[in-house]
Amino acid sequence: MQITDYELFAVPPRWLLLKIETDDGVVGWGEPIIQGRLETVRTAVSELIERYLLGEDPLRTEYHWRKLYQGGYFRGGPILMSALAGIDHALWDIKGRHYDAPVHELLGGHVRDRMLVYQWLGGECPEDIATAARDDYEQGYRAFKLNFVQDFRPLETAAAVDLAVERVAAVRDAIGDEAFLGVDFHGRVSKPMAVELVQRLEPYDLMFIDQPLLPEHTDSFAAISDRTTVPIAVGERLYSRYEFKQLFVDNAVSVIQPDVTHVGGISELRKIASLAEAFDVAVVPHCPIGPIAFAASLQVGFCSQNVVMQEQDLGVEAPESSQRLALLEDPETFRFQNGYIERPTGPGLGIEIDESYVRKQAQTEVNWYNPVWHHEDGSIAEW
Repeated sequence: MQITDYELFAVPPRWLLLKIETDDGVVGWGEPIIQGRLETVRTAVSELIERYLLGEDPLRTEYHWRKLYQGGYFRGGPILMSALAGIDHALWDIKGRHYDAPVHELLGGHVRDRMLVYQWLGGECPEDIATAARDDYEQGYRAFKLNFVQDFRPLETAAAVDLAVERVAAVRDAIGDEAFLGVDFHGRVSKPMAVELVQRLEPYDLMFIDQPLLPEHTDSFAAISDRTTVPIAVGERLYSRYEFKQLFVDNAVSVIQPDVTHVGGISELRKIASLAEAFDVAVVPHCPIGPIAFAASLQVGFCSQNVVMQEQDLGVEAPESSQRLALLEDPETFRFQNGYIERPTGPGLGIEIDESYVRKQAQTEVNWYNPVWHHEDGSIAEW
C-alpha cells in the first residue's frame, strides 16, 4: 500500500481537515490546526506530505512520525507539531481501517468502557454562568471547566479578585458537590496574583486549576503547587513529551492537558500519557475543536489508564442539532449518557466523515483569528 494523494479542507468555524488517500482505496482523516494560524499550518502539512510521504507505506506510523519530526534540523513548536498531528491522525485512521480495528486496540486494547467528558463554561456574570452550568448539568454533564475572567491585570484590585472568586462560587453552588469543577486561568494571571487566587479558590474543591501562569513560566509552577492543595494543571500550549518532562521531574503539576492536535498526534499523546503515568500524573486531554480531533483523542484515552477525563466542545448531548457533529455521516456516533462517552468500536478513529458535506462547507471562507485584548491603559492583555 502506498500514499497517493491528499486534500485539505478549511471548514467553519475555524478547523482544517486532512484527507490522505492510498492506492488500495483506504482513506484516513486528520485534523491539523492551530486556531488562528490555519493557512500557516496548511502550508506546513503540504510541505511535509509532499516532501516525505507521497509514495510511502502509510502503515509505518512510528517511522513516519520520527521522519517528519526528526527530518528537519529545526523541529517542534506549535505549527510543525500541529501539522504533524493531523498527518499522524490520518495515518492511524488508515492503519485501523486496514486491520479492521479501532486504533486503541492496536495500541494495546481498551482499559475502560466509557470516558467521562467535561463541558466548557464561559461568560463574565456569575448568575449567567451559574444558569448555563445548571442547564448543562441537567443535560447530563458531571464535569465542567470554567474559563477565567477576561480582563485581569498583572496587579489587580480586591474587587477584581472577589469577582473571579464569585464566579467559581456561583458555578459550584449550581452544580453541587457531586460534579467535577476545574478553573482555567488561561495564562491571564501574573505570578504576583496567582498564589493569592489559587488559595482563595481552595474552599470550592476544584479538580484542578489549569494554566495558572503562561507556559513561558513553567519553572514557577512547582512554587505554586507547593503552596496549595488544589491540583495544578498545564499542557494545551506544550507540544511534545520533551516540554512536559521537566514538569514531572520537578513535581510541578498533578494533571496535564495535552492536545492531540498540537502535540504531534496520537503517537505522541500516547507517549506523553505513558510518561505522565510514571510520575502518577493524571491526564485530561484538551480538545475544544472538531470531531476528528475528538475521535483521535478518545483513542488514546481508551487505552491509557491515567487518562481520566476528556474535553469536548461538540454538543454531544444533542447531536441532532450540533453543527459540529454534522461533519459526520452519523452525528450520534459519540454515544453520550450520564456524563460519559461510550467506547467507539469502529475501525480506525471510529468515525465516518460526510465528505460531501465537508466539501460544501469548505466553500465557506474560514479566516478566524483570536481577538487581541487590551487593558484599560491600552497595553496588551492575554486572551
